[in-house]
Amino acid sequence: MSRSTPGAPAAELAPSPAEPLRLQVLTALALHRMATTGQLRQMLRPDNSRQLFSRVLNKLRSTGLVDLTPLPGADRSRTHAWYLTAEGARLTRDLPVMRGRPPYPITSTTAASLKTPHTLTVVRSHLPFAADARRLGHEHGPWDWTPEVAHPIGEGERLVADAVMHYTVVDGEHRRKLRAFVEVDRSTMSSERLAVKLIEYARLFQYEAQPVGRRRAASPGPAWLRWYPVFPRLLFILTGASRGRLGDRIADLQAMVAQHPLVAALAREVQLGAAVLEDLEEQAPSASVWVPLTGGEPRPWTDL
Repeated sequence: MSRSTPGAPAAELAPSPAEPLRLQVLTALALHRMATTGQLRQMLRPDNSRQLFSRVLNKLRSTGLVDLTPLPGADRSRTHAWYLTAEGARLTRDLPVMRGRPPYPITSTTAASLKTPHTLTVVRSHLPFAADARRLGHEHGPWDWTPEVAHPIGEGERLVADAVMHYTVVDGEHRRKLRAFVEVDRSTMSSERLAVKLIEYARLFQYEAQPVGRRRAASPGPAWLRWYPVFPRLLFILTGASRGRLGDRIADLQAMVAQHPLVAALAREVQLGAAVLEDLEEQAPSASVWVPLTGGEPRPWTDL
């Protein structure tokens, strides 16, 4: 990724029922990169039938705007992931929700298949938050979860968050706006490499971009203030291994917080938590399933 607008909130909280479903599907695939039929239904119109979404998707495929790639595994041979073709990406690049987002062309089924496992897991991680928000009367829709958001961290390097989430807790007249960086771990990398992500976020927290031709003393402050009024909390969502192994990976994240000075400084200012994806799906993100990386009992992500 390059030149994205990190964490830019969506103009709309959720798709309007008055919008054609065809447009909603194209917008969702443009933003989320890839999704299954079932995921699109849960994301956009959970009360509508799967058959309706299948008809819309097949029509879009017949007009050359979307294509599909089969999911691996013999037991899932009839399940596919949908993505935009080059023509579909061109058509959606000027949508309001895509302003500032980089292009994401997939030119072949082979290219799509390489991206499928992680991309679909990130979408899967979003869906419990959306369902929880609907249940609780909070504000969080499909356009409030932006995948693959890049941030500079100095020395020509960038941190790419798996997603940036915007979420508004509504309690009567009181509205509490929350933001979170989301890192989705499928247990495909070493536990140490996962924990190093905390160092990258600590660098982002401290990084100050230097205006050209000006002295350091004139720095306007941390670069993240360009996009966020407060630094978003950091949520790790883990899956793809046994409970014991996932517990070890969370313990390694906690050890990094305790041992690394930059990460410890981040933890004093920013809420950090980790949870198992299956727990979010079975109990909801608002349940006490999040382990604070600074220690303590599991709690809701809003109370880290």
